[in-house]
Amino acid sequence: MAMSDTAGAVSRTWARISLLRESPVGMVGAALVLFWILVAIFAPWISPYNPNTNDMDALIDPTPNAVHWFGTDMQGRDILARVIWGSRTVLTVAPVAVAVAYAIGSLLGLLAGYYRGWVDNVINRISDIILSFPAIVLYIIVIMRFGPSALNIILAVIFIASPQIMRIVRGMTLELREREYIAAAKMRGESAFYIMFVEILPNARGPLIVDACLRMGYTTIAIGVLGFLGLGLPPPDPDWGGMVKDSYALMSIYPHMSLFPAAAISSLVVGFSLLADGMREISMRD
Repeated sequence: MAMSDTAGAVSRTWARISLLRESPVGMVGAALVLFWILVAIFAPWISPYNPNTNDMDALIDPTPNAVHWFGTDMQGRDILARVIWGSRTVLTVAPVAVAVAYAIGSLLGLLAGYYRGWVDNVINRISDIILSFPAIVLYIIVIMRFGPSALNIILAVIFIASPQIMRIVRGMTLELREREYIAAAKMRGESAFYIMFVEILPNARGPLIVDACLRMGYTTIAIGVLGFLGLGLPPPDPDWGGMVKDSYALMSIYPHMSLFPAAAISSLVVGFSLLADGMREISMRD
C-alpha cells in the first residue's frame, strides 16, 4: 500500500509538471530555460567559431558585423561563440551544485525534523553559523581558499545552499510527521528512513520543486558574480560573468562586449524565475 502511495505521488508530480502548459508564465520560463539547454547541448555544432580563437583583423573594428554577429572582445574572440560555450559552464555547474545541495540539505532536514531533540539542535546550530555570514562573503572565502575552478564553485554552492535547503525541508518534515499516514507507517513497523524518504519527502515535493527552480536562478547569478570578481573559471574558458568583467571598462565605447553576456545571464535567471512562478500556480490548484 505504501509503495502504491509513493508511485502515486511520483505520477502526480509528473502530471503537475505536464500541467505547466496551462500557465502562460510558466511556459515562457520553460521556453527560456529549454532554449539555453539546447544551446549548451548543441554548442559544438551551432557555434560559428572556436570561443578561444583570436581574429586579429577584428581588432580594427570589434563591433557587431556580418562576420561576427555579436562582435568580438578586445582579444579578437567571437562574442557569440563565447556566449554559446559559456552556457555550458552555467548549465553544468548550476544543476550539479543544486542537485548535490538538495541531496545533503534534504537529508539533514529530514533528520532534524523527524528526530528533533539533540539531532535537531546540532544540525540547526551548524546551519546558523553558516547562514550568519553573507553568501557572497562565503563564496569569496571558499573560492580564494581553494582556487577558481568549476569543482570549487560547485563545492561553494553546496556549502552555502545546503543549510538553506535544510531549513525548508525541516519545516515541512515537522508538519508532515504528524499526519495520519505517518502514524500508520509507524504502526506497520516501517523504519525511520523508510518513513522519511518514502512517506515524507515525496509529499514535500511541491514547494521543493518551486524552490529548486528559484535556486537555479540564484546559482546562475552567483556564478556570474564570481566570474565578474575574477573568481570564476580560469581563462581562457568562456564565462559569462568573466566576459562582463573583461569588458566592463570599455562599456561606454563598446557596450556590446558586456551587454550580450549580461543579457544571457538575465534571460536564464528570468527563465528559472518564471518557471518557478508557473510551478507555484500549478501547486496552488491542488
